[in-house]
Amino acid sequence: MDINDLPLAEFAFPGPLRDQLVAAILSGAKTSTSALVLGYERDNEPVPEAGLRSAVVDSEGRRVAVIEMTEVRVVRLADIDLRHVVDEGEGDESVAQWRAGHEEFWHSPESREELGDPGFTVDDDTRVLAQRFRLVHTV
Repeated sequence: MDINDLPLAEFAFPGPLRDQLVAAILSGAKTSTSALVLGYERDNEPVPEAGLRSAVVDSEGRRVAVIEMTEVRVVRLADIDLRHVVDEGEGDESVAQWRAGHEEFWHSPESREELGDPGFTVDDDTRVLAQRFRLVHTV
């Protein structure tokens, strides 16, 4: 397995949040993540599947680890469960706390620009890709 041949796994946008998330992956605290299904549809990208290996990149674009998807579910935002929240490794202790932080991210100017919709908002029925992964290798 050559890390340079793997697709990239980019968490958040480059900067402090990405650095925090990558550190949590490297420490083993982060074993799940969430993404909007809409982002994959908008970019005409296939949804990741269990078994997919990706290279985690830091804010400098360096490949720092390899992760493997172990489970991928499409769920309504309202149906995200506490186990998923805790396994995201961001310190959230409730689904409400997790949702508030993720809504803030998804409603940010950067996320809205990436989605091509300056007024984008999520609601209970927004489809979320709830992904579990394992750390395979660190660089």
